[in-house]
Amino acid sequence: MDIKEFIQLLEVEFEDLEKGALTATTNFREIDEWSSMHALIIIALLDVEFGVTVGGEDLSKMETVQELYNFAESNKE
Repeated sequence: MDIKEFIQLLEVEFEDLEKGALTATTNFREIDEWSSMHALIIIALLDVEFGVTVGGEDLSKMETVQELYNFAESNKE
């Protein structure tokens, strides 16, 4: 999976977000609808799509979509 495919998966999870609104440099925490529920959704997405377990502490260190993607790619099974 490349970064573009990853962004498309994320956009689906943010229901009110326009398609194409996310980029690799987007700070996902600054998305208007960001909530702790979205953090859980991202954790589940990384687990299902990459087989990567990410804890709250790791997630709290990431800000951009690119950082999420890099974490997933470098830790996938």
